[in-house]
Amino acid sequence: MRTWNTVAIIGVGLIGGSIGLALRTRNLANRVVGIGRRQESLATALGVGAITEATTEIAPGVADADLIVVATPVGQIVEHVRQAAAACPARALLTDAGSTKGEIVAALSQALAPSARFIGSHPIAGGEKQGPAEARPDLFVERLVVLTPTAATPPEVEAAVTEFWESLGARTRRLSPEEHDRQLACSSHVPHLVAAMLAQATDRAALPFTGTGFRDTTRVAAGDPELWTQILLANRGPVLAALAPFEAALGAVRDALEHSDARALRQALQEAKNKRDAVGS
Repeated sequence: MRTWNTVAIIGVGLIGGSIGLALRTRNLANRVVGIGRRQESLATALGVGAITEATTEIAPGVADADLIVVATPVGQIVEHVRQAAAACPARALLTDAGSTKGEIVAALSQALAPSARFIGSHPIAGGEKQGPAEARPDLFVERLVVLTPTAATPPEVEAAVTEFWESLGARTRRLSPEEHDRQLACSSHVPHLVAAMLAQATDRAALPFTGTGFRDTTRVAAGDPELWTQILLANRGPVLAALAPFEAALGAVRDALEHSDARALRQALQEAKNKRDAVGS
């Protein structure tokens, strides 16, 4: 596996911090520069060993970088990639870790010079807890990372960034930005929204009586509301499309309950079980 001289990570939270820890644990980078807005968060990243040095300025942070990973919230990624591309060496590779890809990739295709060596990425990893204190060096092991090249992406850039993610233990898959957003709307964004609205709709008086079922079902609802507002709005079209079959399924179950239709209810529950079992633990 390739060893990087300098990797710059913009946004050293759970994902960015875990990238840094994985690089350092696996001896894949000589320097890991953390770039962020808050000194406190950068100090935590240094303390847990996720980065070797820190700065609050993008330009000096990427000045010697061979690889730059932008792991900030989706609403900030385009501007951070643009700033990094303007200040980094011509040889540097750039990627991101955003949960949406269509708007980001389209905007950067206009904002970046043709020589910029960027490819979109999305590691499907993480959780409801945020910040570098939650970072883990094994976060990406056997987790899927989707890469979203376009017709303009140089093959060597795709190959190098694919190798980077796989060196952290991840599996990789290639999708167009648009297909990524359609699939993630179904597999991640709508499930988060449903879990959040289930928690929001639950009567507070019932909370003392919740058990593991409620906690497991609504776990992701503890995620950062600002972060998820950005994700849901950035992927608004596919999320709305993916909500339609959920609304239809919920309506069918409600109808089965109203008519005491055990057969229809059992069939819906069995189909749900079959799909959940197919995912595994």
